[in-house]
Amino acid sequence: MALFRLAYHFFRVGAMNELQYRVNFFLQLLQSAVALGVGLIGLGLVFSHTTSLVGWSQPELLAVMGVHIVMGGLIQAIIQPNMQRLMEDVQQGTLDFALTKPEDAQVLVSVREIRIWQLVNVLVGAVVIGVAVAQIGDRVGVGEALIFAVTLLLGSLMIYSFWLILTSVSFWVVRVDEMVNLFEGVYAAGRWPVGIYPGWLQGLLTFIVPVAFAVTVPAEALTGRLNLATLGLAAAVAAGLLLLARLIWRLGLRHYGGASA
Repeated sequence: MALFRLAYHFFRVGAMNELQYRVNFFLQLLQSAVALGVGLIGLGLVFSHTTSLVGWSQPELLAVMGVHIVMGGLIQAIIQPNMQRLMEDVQQGTLDFALTKPEDAQVLVSVREIRIWQLVNVLVGAVVIGVAVAQIGDRVGVGEALIFAVTLLLGSLMIYSFWLILTSVSFWVVRVDEMVNLFEGVYAAGRWPVGIYPGWLQGLLTFIVPVAFAVTVPAEALTGRLNLATLGLAAAVAAGLLLLARLIWRLGLRHYGGASA
């Protein structure tokens, strides 16, 4: 498929570029270690006063933290760099370089920028998830692992679609950087299950900014909490957001005024 071929090509280019600055790897490793340490301290403080949080045990919340770190790593390594570059191209009128290529422009602008050192967070999150699974024990089987993989993919597609919708606003609005900063603040709330928040905030984190589907739902799948209705809803929301993102992207292109427009 064109998507995987392009992604592999740009991954190789990104790897060669970033391998020139290997000290960045150690800086990213230090940053990830500090963030993980702060998260574990917070988790430890919570469970020094209670044995569960809205029904979630400490190993289960550790799984939530791991999923949050993994998804954050994917956002910072692939989704956010590409969307920020897209915003810059729209503002500077340089999107023509992507639009004139034979590949689908949306696919091209979605995979052309990959920051490989940010994938350290994906590895760190995977280790945290592994520790959580070991602590949870026999409740995590092959079925739970497969459903977890599916929900993680659905969550990634939702976050990508949300970012593309947000970024496509730049076709009409000159500055959307503040919206990006707002997303980063809202995403930070995903380190805890959405069930701990008041109803209005749960709705925001589920259907406006799909943090619940991206983090809490995969963690529920991993811990055996997920039901078929929620899984079906996640699939429907992912499909709906993908279609909406494609529609807004196409509409935005009609308003684009680049060098060749």
